[in-house]
Amino acid sequence: MKRAITWTILMNCAGWPAFSQSPETPRFEIADVHVSAKTVNPFIRTGPMRGGRYEVKNATMVDLIRIAYGFDPDKVLGGPNWLEMDRFDVLAKVPADTTPEAQKLMLQSLLEDRFKLAVRKDTKPLPTYALTAGKKLQLKEADGTEETGCRPQTASGAPAEGGIRMMSSQNGVTTTISLGPGMTIQYMCRNMTMAAFAGGLRGMMGASVGPNQVLDQTGLKGNWNFDIKWSMQFLGPMMANASDRISIFEAVDKQLGLKLEERQIPTPVIVVDSVNEKPGENPPGVAEALPPIPMPTEFEVASVKAADPSVRMSRYQMQPGGRLTVEGMGMRFLISRAFNTNSNEQVTGLPNWVDTERFDIIAKAPAAGPSAPGMDVEAVAPMMRALLADRFKMTYHTEERPVSAYSLVPAKPKMKKADPASRTTCKSANAPAGAPPGSQILTCQNITMAQFADRLQNMAPELSWPVVLDATGIEGGWDFTLTFSRNAGSPCRRQGSPKV
Repeated sequence: MKRAITWTILMNCAGWPAFSQSPETPRFEIADVHVSAKTVNPFIRTGPMRGGRYEVKNATMVDLIRIAYGFDPDKVLGGPNWLEMDRFDVLAKVPADTTPEAQKLMLQSLLEDRFKLAVRKDTKPLPTYALTAGKKLQLKEADGTEETGCRPQTASGAPAEGGIRMMSSQNGVTTTISLGPGMTIQYMCRNMTMAAFAGGLRGMMGASVGPNQVLDQTGLKGNWNFDIKWSMQFLGPMMANASDRISIFEAVDKQLGLKLEERQIPTPVIVVDSVNEKPGENPPGVAEALPPIPMPTEFEVASVKAADPSVRMSRYQMQPGGRLTVEGMGMRFLISRAFNTNSNEQVTGLPNWVDTERFDIIAKAPAAGPSAPGMDVEAVAPMMRALLADRFKMTYHTEERPVSAYSLVPAKPKMKKADPASRTTCKSANAPAGAPPGSQILTCQNITMAQFADRLQNMAPELSWPVVLDATGIEGGWDFTLTFSRNAGSPCRRQGSPKV
């Protein structure tokens, strides 16, 4: 069944030596390094090397150091205030048989040559969660005959039909599970040591326990059987039942008789001693050696069909190799991907059925296209536009119209003047026990109001607009902590909100 769509889209230091490169260190044959173009999706995009080309797009210096040296972002310390703000594109030519490890060394050489980057290893105390024993354990000793592991299960109280479903892949086997009240997911753990449970927590769906592996400090020996459930961190209307939500910390405490406690643990880090903000000039001939590759404008092959109305699960997954899998997604969402926008106000004139009809799509990008489209939503957009035009006879035109927008305005600011030399950053974390369900803490350091307004869209998707204007009139960098709940609806109002 074909339907026509017509609308308008609006326009030491601890004694560790500094890293150094020897004459034998691998280097890129030639490389183009430049400042990234401004985008409404400021996220790093990478992919495996293809055709002798190595590409990293929209990467901060922290991203580049992480890739080159293998340290998590939270373990890249020091450096100037712009380290997490400025973004760069790196395009380089390498031999086709270059190994991933050699690519890291090449990137290290590039950062040293073009940015004069100087880094060193060190050890610093960093916050890490530890699993400890409570006063009353609620675990059963395993007899050793059970299959070892923690496996996601359909949560107790989940509806037999409908509801929210998720797909879980483990050991090559994919299963579909249903979430229970409060968007809870349940894990059945059998024949588990506490060390294995702590070590695997980060990999469990919805377990927000920070970037570091949870440490086992329970002192418990042997193997154990137990079930545990907690709430997924979803956004939007489905989170209205906040009273039913269970945090991972509550689950561990009340269901297992254990505790998750934050500790300061000595951790290997990499410290930035110096780095230039402006990269060195590209060598002559870089444009000829690395010509732009035309991106595909349509999928090579695609299957499109109406979704099964009895299946309420939705999925939009872009996989390595150029495969796009869409299950149960509404037409409005597909249109938003076709024009790479999250704002309903940028697309007008849509028929009513775009909010009710859902579709399944399996598509394959040409081999010359992005090797990992999920890392580059901008590359997928033209192919999705072509697909909708072909299968749904979509037509559109662009024009300019006045639209509503958000402004950041002052309202008795409660902020601390920042140290100008400190790193500009905003980091989110779960709120402590006692905070409303679904609450998060956003801690910002040395950030200007213009930078904060610019990042609000990605911090608070409910704003649904790619630009938030800074109307505070507040100058300089500031430190502050913001506690908010993403499931309580938008705290903002048009033409004057959010406030600081």
